[in-house]
Amino acid sequence: MDIAARVTSKGQITIPKPVREALKLTDGDRVVFRVLEGERAILARTPDLLDLAGAVPVPAGVRGLSWEEIRRRAWSGQLRG
Repeated sequence: MDIAARVTSKGQITIPKPVREALKLTDGDRVVFRVLEGERAILARTPDLLDLAGAVPVPAGVRGLSWEEIRRRAWSGQLRG
């Protein structure tokens, strides 16, 4: 789907309705633009991270650890292969 939109003098763009519908965008949703090769960009809906709460089981061995310790352990595991 290729749909054009115009950039205003303030740098704003209205996302066309067919694009909003295709991405299931609603008021308050956040989007991200990824620039490719300096000439193109991809617009994507970003998930609300709070919606993911509880979606990934946390092993008992890491529950209650600080993020710093979790990152340290993850990097340590990466280095070991």
